[in-house]
Amino acid sequence: MNQDIQLAAHELHRSFKIGARRIEVLRGISLEVKRGESLFLCGVSGAGKTTLLYTLAGLEKPESGEVFLDGQRLYQNMSRDAELRNERMGFVFQSYFLLPELTALENTLLPGSIRRRQQPEVAAQLLERVGLADRAHHLPSELSGGEQQRVAIARALANDPTLVFADEPTGNLDSANGNAVMQLLLELAREKDKTLVVVTHDQNLAGLGDRQVHIQDGLLTG
Repeated sequence: MNQDIQLAAHELHRSFKIGARRIEVLRGISLEVKRGESLFLCGVSGAGKTTLLYTLAGLEKPESGEVFLDGQRLYQNMSRDAELRNERMGFVFQSYFLLPELTALENTLLPGSIRRRQQPEVAAQLLERVGLADRAHHLPSELSGGEQQRVAIARALANDPTLVFADEPTGNLDSANGNAVMQLLLELAREKDKTLVVVTHDQNLAGLGDRQVHIQDGLLTG
């Protein structure tokens, strides 16, 4: 495999059964993502963007097709895939998914807890980088939506992953906060030489990346 390609998918198929109907969500999607690239997956609601993202991240096994991360095929061993996600991937979700009983700093430390390699100084530096040094000891309920998403970004970078997935990271934010969060995510990805794969329905935000692909009727349209 080309060493410049970090993530590759070949002929992905995925469907869901709703009542008596079977909906084809991914219909033979193939995709390559270069190292350090910021790629946006675009499409209308229900087009399959999130299903594709989760499949690329090793979270949702395709019915057929292959996914490779750094030349390693996913979906061969669940425990190894879990290790790869913790070591090489970071995640930012629409709903933040911060633990409500933990402070911003403690939430940022969570990925390191899984590996028993907590790095408080790195977490503190990341919170400072996202503009929340003075909010490190606040609970999520004491933070605004934009601040919570900034904590989520810091958490996604805490283990120094090579690849960050973001699923509608601005979906719960107003346009001003959404734009600021997306700009920050892109800036940090480029600054730290991370590969970034983002799902969004917002064409204006998608235009900020290096490349965008569109999903329609289970296929990529460019």
